[in-house]
Amino acid sequence: MFILSKISDLVQVKPEFFDINLKKAIIRELNSKYANKVIPNLGVGIAVWDVLDVQDGLLRPSDGAVYYKVIVRLIVFKPFVGEVLIGWIDSSSEQGIKIKLDFFDEIFIPKDMLFEGCYWNESENLWVWRTDPEDPESDVYFDVNEKIQFRIEEEIFTNIKPTGPALDDEEEEEEEQQQVAAASKGDKTSEVEVKPPKKDLTPPPYALIASCQTEGMGAISWWG
Repeated sequence: MFILSKISDLVQVKPEFFDINLKKAIIRELNSKYANKVIPNLGVGIAVWDVLDVQDGLLRPSDGAVYYKVIVRLIVFKPFVGEVLIGWIDSSSEQGIKIKLDFFDEIFIPKDMLFEGCYWNESENLWVWRTDPEDPESDVYFDVNEKIQFRIEEEIFTNIKPTGPALDDEEEEEEEQQQVAAASKGDKTSEVEVKPPKKDLTPPPYALIASCQTEGMGAISWWG
């Protein structure tokens, strides 16, 4: 689930940190940069494990900081395909089940990667596994917050382009002004349309696809 990855970086040490141990200052800066952040094509940074090399620093007069080229080893969350993990059911939909860990929640089990015999219970909004096709009493449930064991099938990295929040705000403000103008004209034939909030359809920068199809997978309580 975790790996050690060797990375090189240019670290800025600001003047206010000159009085502390250099390696501690470097680790502090790198943890701030990488901890709980997705590193493209690698995984989720957790923390600096150790510092392997620090080159001579270069002082930049413009900001008074010293810049060091360093090589460190970083703890990275990067489960391998086929690895079995334990998490909790975060939510369910007709498309499948979303899983969360203590520090990561972009794990999804598609419906076609659940046990044969699983079906969606519309009234309960959850997935059910009928372990015996001939016996309705054999149903077991994928309840929200239930501890679940699953197998990693695929990891997906997505390059997220910077968005323009300022532009989005301008468009929303323009729409509001048009609505107010229409209402102030007293045009009874035109109604102010109340639009639902926009859904964020941006894919996560890092996601895992998992399965739950073999013995021992699924809710931990089933196999106790």
